[in-house]
Amino acid sequence: MNSGSSSPTTSNLIAQDLSLRHLYAEIARLDLLLQQQIIRWRAAGQDPTDAFRGLYVSDAEAAGLMNRPLGGSWAEITHHDEASFKERLAAAELQSQAFSNSARTQQKSLRLEKLITILGLNEFERDVLLLALAPSLDLRYQRIYAYLQDDVTKKVPTVNMALDLFCIRADRIQHLKSFNLNAPLYRFQVLKNPASADPLLGRPLQIDPAIPAWLLGHYDPENISPPASSTPDETSNGTQLPIYDPSLIISMTGPDEHAQESATRRMAANMERPLLSMDLAAHKDQSNLSDSLRRTLRDALLFDALPVFEGFDAVLEADSPPKIVLKTIFEHPDMVIIRSKDVWRPRGMARSRRIRRIPFPIPQFRDRLILWERLLVKHPDRKSLDLPHLAGQFALTTGQILDAFEAACDAAEQRSVAIETEDLLSAARSHSNPRLGLLARKIDPRFEWDDIILPREQLTILREITATVRQRPKVLDEWGVGEKLASSRGVTVLFAGPPGTGKTMAAEIMSADLGLDLYKIDLSGVVSKYIGETEKNLEKVFEEAASSNAILFFDEADALFGKRSEVRDAHDRYANLEISYLLQRMEAYDGVTILATNLRANLDEAFTRRLQFAIDFPFPEEEDRLRIWQALLPPDLPIDKTIDFSLLAKRFRIAGGNIRNVIVNAAYLAAADGGHVTMEHLLHGTRRELQKMGRLLNEEDLVVG
Repeated sequence: MNSGSSSPTTSNLIAQDLSLRHLYAEIARLDLLLQQQIIRWRAAGQDPTDAFRGLYVSDAEAAGLMNRPLGGSWAEITHHDEASFKERLAAAELQSQAFSNSARTQQKSLRLEKLITILGLNEFERDVLLLALAPSLDLRYQRIYAYLQDDVTKKVPTVNMALDLFCIRADRIQHLKSFNLNAPLYRFQVLKNPASADPLLGRPLQIDPAIPAWLLGHYDPENISPPASSTPDETSNGTQLPIYDPSLIISMTGPDEHAQESATRRMAANMERPLLSMDLAAHKDQSNLSDSLRRTLRDALLFDALPVFEGFDAVLEADSPPKIVLKTIFEHPDMVIIRSKDVWRPRGMARSRRIRRIPFPIPQFRDRLILWERLLVKHPDRKSLDLPHLAGQFALTTGQILDAFEAACDAAEQRSVAIETEDLLSAARSHSNPRLGLLARKIDPRFEWDDIILPREQLTILREITATVRQRPKVLDEWGVGEKLASSRGVTVLFAGPPGTGKTMAAEIMSADLGLDLYKIDLSGVVSKYIGETEKNLEKVFEEAASSNAILFFDEADALFGKRSEVRDAHDRYANLEISYLLQRMEAYDGVTILATNLRANLDEAFTRRLQFAIDFPFPEEEDRLRIWQALLPPDLPIDKTIDFSLLAKRFRIAGGNIRNVIVNAAYLAAADGGHVTMEHLLHGTRRELQKMGRLLNEEDLVVG
């Protein structure tokens, strides 16, 4: 049982009773010292019946103060009183020692002794602790302190009062070091930090409320968790955890926060110790961050807990350097765990502690697959689930996988069926980074492979692209191609062709086939005339996309990827830098990147060489246009059976996007006429589309017959 626990077991009650009796014996010794000080105070000529005492200084009092030696007491007491107090103090010390011996015999620890030992307090600091502690046990001490300090408003003891009580004149100055802010009483937050305006001797000695609560067995920090049983963790990624070493600082870094938490619990379980955590992100804007740190480390010592500091990234991002944080942590005499997403390294500070770094990156494909299989081990038909595809396409952290699994369970339960692959894919998409939607437009796929009309070669390349994306885990991870032969897991694609030839539709089909989200970024809105702004805009997109597991579709690529010209001025040089920057970010991105352009001839050959796939979307010929007309007609659209789609495909050389617009316009015209879509409606819609395109109209072509 942890010594900080207050569970009412028989053994604990005995230990608590001994601790309290020992504490009260120490307070009894303090009472004797206070009685002795009251006698000295009266012997110095103070009149407690004076109604104006403390409001003026009499001539006699001034003379007495001048005659008092530096660091001396109020007055000497008689030899008889001196001998009596020595005898009574010796008896009180014997009583306290008797409780210590009894606890040692019963192999119990006394809380006060443990506190003194852990914090490294000397005898003088122990007495100061008792002096500050006493009012928390009995309010009569407030009046006694006010009496001795000649001021009814001073109910808290001061440094000067402590020196008067516990020091002889010779060592009074020496004990001033115990009130240094780096001394144990303040370093471990036993005493509250004083106000900067307080003079040293007049500094009030206010105890932290947690100290008396702990001594009485009532303190239970909210951020402490009891020791866990050392059982295998199903989310463990096989990371080798260090054994207990009090000299180590454990630095857990990486995006997989759940795996960090799991490893932390396993370490604490192996050591059979509770965990005491503190979220630094919640304290980054507070001026008392150092005090909160020290209180957490103090409590860790009191409860023999393993301290864990989460959110260290917030400290790194703060305006003030984290030296004070690191210095406080490095001074702790036991193992400490620091958790963050980013790797950090202390600079500009001398230290004697070693840092053991444990990385927690996004789990590899094999680890993700194992976790999905463990979560779905009870599925009635697990072989029907495409788990390799799920694990391969979504590079999720352990926590995201667990959340996605629960979301898939919810979706399946709502339909009263077992989980299906689509449930898992949908949940995985929803638990990828959602913030990309603030920088790009999410496109919901509406088309399938049968909807797109392209020549055989282009369709073959599109299917090769989806096969490449789908088989990346096997090729790069299982077959080891990614170790040396492939510089990135990303897939970069170029779609080139006139407007309306199916570039966006092809991207939607790939998105639907792979089960990945599709985000469209208009490069014309990203490019800025101000130097450096384009790179910043692109960086924001790729930073958010890094954990989105999405397909990035860059439209209007001509806005940035024109032919790189000779450097004639500063703008030419920075334009080339923008292109190079985007190429680097595309290659570093682990997902799928698609660039769409209307004019491939304007693209630099050096750029196209760095792309894995390039597809030309040709302008549809008559045969393809006929198929497009027929494929785009909704099944519920009422149409006249006499419409000659072959004639429309032959007469009008327009792309699929324009044909779609014609059908939409014709449908509205037909709805207004209250009938079916006729040839006249389609011809009228074609007229409006050609006018919009700025094409010359041949009226004979717009006549039926």
